[in-house]
Amino acid sequence: MSNELSVLMIAAASIGFFHTLFGPDHYLPFIVMSRAGNWLLRKTTLVTVLCGLGHVMSSVLLGFIGIAFGIAVTKLEFLESFRGNLAAWGLIAFGLVYFIWGVRRAVKNKPNRHLHTHDGKIMHDHLHVHSNEHIHLHEKQSGKNLTPWVLFTIFVLGPCEPLIPLLMYPAAQNNVHGLVLVIGIFGAVTLLTMLSVVLIVSSGINFIPTIKLERYVHAVAGATIFLCGISIQVLGL
Repeated sequence: MSNELSVLMIAAASIGFFHTLFGPDHYLPFIVMSRAGNWLLRKTTLVTVLCGLGHVMSSVLLGFIGIAFGIAVTKLEFLESFRGNLAAWGLIAFGLVYFIWGVRRAVKNKPNRHLHTHDGKIMHDHLHVHSNEHIHLHEKQSGKNLTPWVLFTIFVLGPCEPLIPLLMYPAAQNNVHGLVLVIGIFGAVTLLTMLSVVLIVSSGINFIPTIKLERYVHAVAGATIFLCGISIQVLGL
């Protein structure tokens, strides 16, 4: 193994880790949607991994096309930037719509306080949440079916910006084996970082008492995803 390939492998692992860790859009959507949708660990893991694969492989495919047809790196970077804008606006739109739906749901399910008198003239109150079960059932089923696919589509559009200019082209100058190795390391580290952060934070949230905020969980999830999209557009995260 050449020194150049060794450096590329270290760079692939380092960039994959820090690019993911410093990009909250790589994990926050899965954390908040897992909490809002009461996803099982298996579903959270599956959705995160599939979206991460779509995120990485879309840039890999674009890079392979560029290498095969000799497209300049600058042109590929322009396409990646364009895809990044689409993904950011996708997060913004999805987050905003989900936030509005979450607020509407919270208002509809507003708890009502009732006073109760028992024997001995002891009076105390109870909180009751009234909701339309028929509407709730349809909302729950549609959310379960639609949300993962929306996230997957957005992440396929979202580029791995460092992959093409920093990894694929230098690796392509080496050999096919080196190219595959560098891409594999970058993808594996990216996915492991995404999944680790999602599972660790999700597990920690379960220990936080959030009963009083339960009716706002969808609105909070939408607001978080919306802010992730804004952070990409404004801060370039």
